[in-house]
Parts: sequence; C-alpha cells; structure tokens
Amino acid sequence: MIVYEYPFNERIRTLLRLEDLFEKFSFFLHQSDPLQHHVAIATIFEMLEVAGRADLKSDLLQELDRQKNTLIGFKSNPNVQAEMLDQVINDVERASVNLMACTGKTGQNIRDNEWLMSIRGRTIIPGGACEFDLPSYHAWKKLPTEKRFADISNWFSPLAPLFDAINVVLRLLRESGGTTKVIAQGGSYQQMLQGKVYQLLRVTLPREMGAIPEISANKYMLWIRIMSQDGDMKPKPFEGDVPFDLTLCNF
Repeated sequence: MIVYEYPFNERIRTLLRLEDLFEKFSFFLHQSDPLQHHVAIATIFEMLEVAGRADLKSDLLQELDRQKNTLIGFKSNPNVQAEMLDQVINDVERASVNLMACTGKTGQNIRDNEWLMSIRGRTIIPGGACEFDLPSYHAWKKLPTEKRFADISNWFSPLAPLFDAINVVLRLLRESGGTTKVIAQGGSYQQMLQGKVYQLLRVTLPREMGAIPEISANKYMLWIRIMSQDGDMKPKPFEGDVPFDLTLCNF
C-alpha cells in the first residue's frame, strides 16, 4: 500500500516538510561514502531554511501541552489501556521538556559555525562545493567514516529535540483519524466537509494499481482525482473505479 498525505494548512505542511527532510538526513547520515555524508550536511541546511519560522518552537510546545491535557483526561476512561496511555503521555512530556530546554534560534549553532556557513554558501551554487572551491571540506571528506559521522551528529544534535517533537505531534495527528473505505467512481471522488476543520488527509492505495491521487481540499469540500502515468511519466486520468482508504485527521 502507498499512503499519500495532504495538509490542510501551512502549519502541518511545514511539519511534513521537516519530517521528510529528517528521514532523508537519517538515511544519508548512516551511510559510509563521503558523497552521502555531503547530502546529509546539505539536508541540514535545508532544514534550517524550512524551520526558520520563529514561532515553530512555540507552536509545537503549545500543541504538546494541549495534547498532554487531552490525554490525561482519558485516564478516567475504563476502556482505555492505561499502560499504552501512560507511554504516550511520557512521550509527549519528554518531547516537551527537551524542546523547552533548547535556547536561542533554531539551528543557531550551525549559523555560528563559519566553516559550515562557508559550505552552505557554496552548496547553493551548482557544483560549487568542488575541492578547488572548498579544500578544507575536501580534506574533511577524506576523514574516516566514524569521524565524519560523529561530526555531523554533533552538528545536528541541537536540532534533535525539535524533530522529536515533530515526530510526536504528527504521530498523534495521524492516529486521531478514522479510516473509511470509499470508491472513486470513474477515477473521481468528492466529499462535502460541511465546514468541519481537518488538518491532514490520508489516502491509501494498493501499490500494484498504479493509481496516483491528485488532491485538492478546503473546509467545505475535498476532491480527489485518480491519475496514472504512461511510459513517458505523463499523467493521464485513471480509467475505471478505484477503491481506496480515506482518513481525515484532526486533533
């Protein structure tokens, strides 16, 4: 199955972008080739661009606090598994405490590192990080894999609480939704939302169908058009009915 997600607002869009960058960073960090570690560093620079909003940290702290209060309210419900609920509350509290302990602007340690900033300035130029442009960076890439891994991990570590908080918030958001099985008749599906506010839409499709959803939505209506791709990767309307799982998420 392939899951496609559609954010209803800019706040969730930013969190999804950062989640995607973190997955990319984690993959390349744990590789061994210098070129792969270069991608990991370049991804940190991308993170700084996306996470540059001054209110991102405060938004996450407020959401974590709100979720904690909501979850504590479930403690009196006899139908809730107490052990699982306590674990989720602990995850929320840990993420909140660690994020609150972060001081200064997000990624300020990177911005204060002149060497990293020199690399950042060159990476925005196509081919700008060649050895003749950045000989010291070229020398660093020749260091043992373990040393490069340790350096990158150290540079990223002040950002780790932010991404832990993002992971917790998005996990709770995804788990808040109820999934329904629907059919896009003739490759098209519409649903009136009647003004109810959602934050995230998830569409789950079987991989083997080759069906790709194009999603547009607001607080009144969602519209999903199912497309396919030919050999030249050109999209075209999917022919026939398409069953899929639809999940609307909201805290």
